[in-house]
Amino acid sequence: MFLVMKMDTERKIIEIIDNLRPYLVSDGGNIEFLKYEDGIVYVRMYGACANCQMLDVTLKDGIEATIKDEIPDVNEVVVVE
Repeated sequence: MFLVMKMDTERKIIEIIDNLRPYLVSDGGNIEFLKYEDGIVYVRMYGACANCQMLDVTLKDGIEATIKDEIPDVNEVVVVE
């Protein structure tokens, strides 16, 4: 049962990221979902997003806020280098 719930949560996270992706791509960047574990979403940023000085703002105020609005079990979104 837990595995099914985790898979459903991961699918929803991926759907949200896919909906946000066009905004990142329009600025020359991209995002990849890596995993969801213990309330933390792990992502990798590419292109212009990877080295952007505004990455923290984009991550916390954009990506993380959107995911947390839809999935209250998510505590944080973390970028993996």
